[in-house]
Amino acid sequence: MAKIADKYYITDPWNIIEEEFNPSYSQVSESIFSLGNEYMGIRGYFEEGYLGESLVGSYFNGVYEAVKTEGSSYKGIIDKTEFMVNSVDWLHLRIQVGEEKLSLPKAEIENFQRILNLRTGVLTRSYLWVMEDGRRLKLEFERFLSMKKAHIGGQRLTLTPLNFSGEVTITAGLDFTLPHNMVGKNLWNCEEKKTGEKWCSILANTVNTGQSVYSVCHFWGDSSSEKDIVEKKKVLKEFTFQLKDGKSTSLSRLVMNLVRKEKTDQDYDRFNVKCDEAERILPTLQYDVVKEDSASWWEKMWGDSDIVIDGDELNQQGIRYCIFQMHQTYHGADRGTIIGAKGLTGEAYSGNTFWDTETYCLPFYIFNNVEAAKHLLEFRYLTLQEAKERATALDCEGAFYPIATISGRECCSLWQHASLQLQASTAVAYGIKHFETVTKDEEFVFTTGLPILIEVSRMLASRGAWNADHSRYGYYGVMGPDEFQMMVNNNCYTNFMGKVTLEYTLAVLERLQVKDKKAYDVTLNSFQLSEQECSNWKIIADNMNIPYDEQTMLFEQHEGYFSLPHIDVDQIPIEDFPLYHHWSYDRIYRNDMIKQPDVLMMMLLYNSSFTKEQLKKNYEFYEPRCIHESSLSPSVHSILAAQLQKHEEAYKFFGFATRMDLDNYNRNTSEGLHTTSIAAAWMNIVYGFGGMRSDGDKLSFEPSIPQAWSGYSFRIHYKNDVVLIEIGKDEASFSTLHGSEIEVLLYDKPVTLSKVKVSVTIPKE
Repeated sequence: MAKIADKYYITDPWNIIEEEFNPSYSQVSESIFSLGNEYMGIRGYFEEGYLGESLVGSYFNGVYEAVKTEGSSYKGIIDKTEFMVNSVDWLHLRIQVGEEKLSLPKAEIENFQRILNLRTGVLTRSYLWVMEDGRRLKLEFERFLSMKKAHIGGQRLTLTPLNFSGEVTITAGLDFTLPHNMVGKNLWNCEEKKTGEKWCSILANTVNTGQSVYSVCHFWGDSSSEKDIVEKKKVLKEFTFQLKDGKSTSLSRLVMNLVRKEKTDQDYDRFNVKCDEAERILPTLQYDVVKEDSASWWEKMWGDSDIVIDGDELNQQGIRYCIFQMHQTYHGADRGTIIGAKGLTGEAYSGNTFWDTETYCLPFYIFNNVEAAKHLLEFRYLTLQEAKERATALDCEGAFYPIATISGRECCSLWQHASLQLQASTAVAYGIKHFETVTKDEEFVFTTGLPILIEVSRMLASRGAWNADHSRYGYYGVMGPDEFQMMVNNNCYTNFMGKVTLEYTLAVLERLQVKDKKAYDVTLNSFQLSEQECSNWKIIADNMNIPYDEQTMLFEQHEGYFSLPHIDVDQIPIEDFPLYHHWSYDRIYRNDMIKQPDVLMMMLLYNSSFTKEQLKKNYEFYEPRCIHESSLSPSVHSILAAQLQKHEEAYKFFGFATRMDLDNYNRNTSEGLHTTSIAAAWMNIVYGFGGMRSDGDKLSFEPSIPQAWSGYSFRIHYKNDVVLIEIGKDEASFSTLHGSEIEVLLYDKPVTLSKVKVSVTIPKE
């Protein structure tokens, strides 16, 4: 893999530290120092204003805009797309001493430092401003987003003059003038601005989708004067402070942001009530108390979710950053929200969620925050109607989940992805099955999962077809996870996932019939589901075409794949990457090169369904053909390599997993963080080196340890307890932190875990 680390930040186990003011790296740092709490996110931009290249980004989960796409006369191709819209700059701050305004990067500054504290979630920044007349002013900035009160964020500025006394003017408030970078214009109508003593508020609606954001802030600080500045899309407060040489002066504020996503009269009424309440509640809060409450949330989280690596400081910092970002991105604060491919850190991928949400991200939440995992799946339940409408547009029955979405509607304008990929639908079904396998929450599956499973199964039964002699069923004209092969027939991953989805749906229906016949009958009636339709699903599943060669033990990626011209991916010149930018579009499809794992992805998701020998044969065949053009690819290969005891190879693929954004491996961190790849880094340690598998009847472990490490440990939430797994050079130990007795498999042997550590020897090879 031709990826090189751009090592810039100071290595530290609990902090991300920048020790220089570097305008050429500003947008990368804006992504790296992003803060989020699922409800809202804010990039790490300079709130005091910045004249260099910058993406001043402020986003709310599920608040989006829509634009028309180029029209098409073909049915099934979308005519508009939706995207997470840039919103209010609630950190807006400007500083002036006398006639001199602070203006970065033009100002002379010294001792610049920025620190993101992963323990507390607090971002701090400081530097010395040297003014034209020699006056020196130390500035310290602090910001945080509350993890306990998701609507609230905090900001503090502390000023310390070092060689003068005098007057400083600070202008701070709420700014809705930000353009959306992707479309190059502002997309808000401001309805209402209000001000009062040390507070101000603003209400705005999106231009096209009619959603609302209400922002109100309250300030604390001993200012000598206060003045209102109200503009069309801004409401600001101008404070004057009297500075004394050597003494610190602070201005603090708490901001409460509220959103209205729906448009019914009831939603308007509830939203207005909440806005009125926010104005009353905010002044009663205390900045330091809100900050400490949020820090205590992080303290508990680290006690339950930390991964410790002994002997590898770079990856220790890297994996903690990944865990931190996963919890920032999503923790179940708001039912029905999603995980965008960039989280809330940038505008690339438009804030859309993809099929990797259920395959890469969901496992992290299943084992770290079960309620968050449940809420993530509920988004698909809440958008089932949109998936059904999409199925109709594609001449299918049931529900066809979009490949990219923010509202439940398809947002991908590339028909070859939006119309040919079944991955989102089968990934949702996989996510429900995986959730139940681990949590045993059958009730959730009966009430929330089953409606999805029934409609997805209907789509699977109508999207495919029988072959000419009616002996095998399969899917024709599809695109599998390997997006370098388009309009193929009988993609193995697609067919296999269709088969197991149909089988799981039938199994859930059968269990419901046994447990609650009345509920079963209601389900059949509600969905007009007949015994004949269920029987047809079973016939399809039993006769699904899974391309497999008994002699070689190879699953053929799709019909005709083995006959494709071979290309040696190692011989592709480095300057040709990324291929999408340097090869003609059709050239990519004319050989056996793979973008990302396809057959191997199937063998990871349903690992217990395949023998070790099958895995070895397929890994050794497909791995050399993979170009890893997707950032999700290396972790899957690393996990499977570890399972096959290919330890050096596993560690090679792991190489940039935890630090892909911190070290800007893909040279595009400036666009936002790779959230699903961050989740894959967690999987790489837990499922890869930790050898955990969660698709069987019991949780199983076959841990190994990279040669470069002295030891490592990780924690998972399982059966209302936290399981601690500690791996050393020669042995691994397992225990439950709260004393539950839990049965697992350790190297295929059943073992009961408890508070007393159980130790096993790591097998030598």
